[in-house]
Amino acid sequence: MVQTRADRIVDAAIALAEERGWENVRLYLVAERLGIGLGEIARHFRDLDAVANAWFERARQTLMRVAPTSLAGQPPPERLHTAMMTWFDALAAHHAVTIQMLDAKLYPSHPHHWVPMIFDLSRLMHDFLDVARIASTGRRRQLAEVGLTLIFLATLRDWRRRPERASERLSRRLLVADRRLAKLSQGRNPRRSDAAAEAR
Repeated sequence: MVQTRADRIVDAAIALAEERGWENVRLYLVAERLGIGLGEIARHFRDLDAVANAWFERARQTLMRVAPTSLAGQPPPERLHTAMMTWFDALAAHHAVTIQMLDAKLYPSHPHHWVPMIFDLSRLMHDFLDVARIASTGRRRQLAEVGLTLIFLATLRDWRRRPERASERLSRRLLVADRRLAKLSQGRNPRRSDAAAEAR
């Protein structure tokens, strides 16, 4: 795959972050690393946070390329597990830098980053649900998004501390959530629950 100038800027920024930490990366250093002017970087990125966004967008694009055939025959929790771990795995090569990027976004003096993060998080949850082919609608969809957000944040906490345990814990959380959602649905529609029991 041919790299674009924007790709090279992101790669250079990450390479610098691996050497000195994300908080010490500056766009002029990226420009010097690439032998280009700051004006060229400004054509692609307004600031370093936009470079971080491009890094996370790479993970999203990897997620969106998950083949439906690889999920065929799997129950919803397993499909969601595959989708979510695809996103985490896409960031794993630069785990420490990725955590530093998130910390920079959440820094108390950066409130202008918080609102965009909320919307980005919501879109990511929808991406997980779409890739996993979760076709719920209405209130069930809303509950799925809220529950998945909580599961994602808990898994992100695991991933940043002990990434080797994130996959197993995510699997357990998804199974528990699926059972709870099923019970909630049965409680709202007892006739359907009875019909399901008879079918078994």
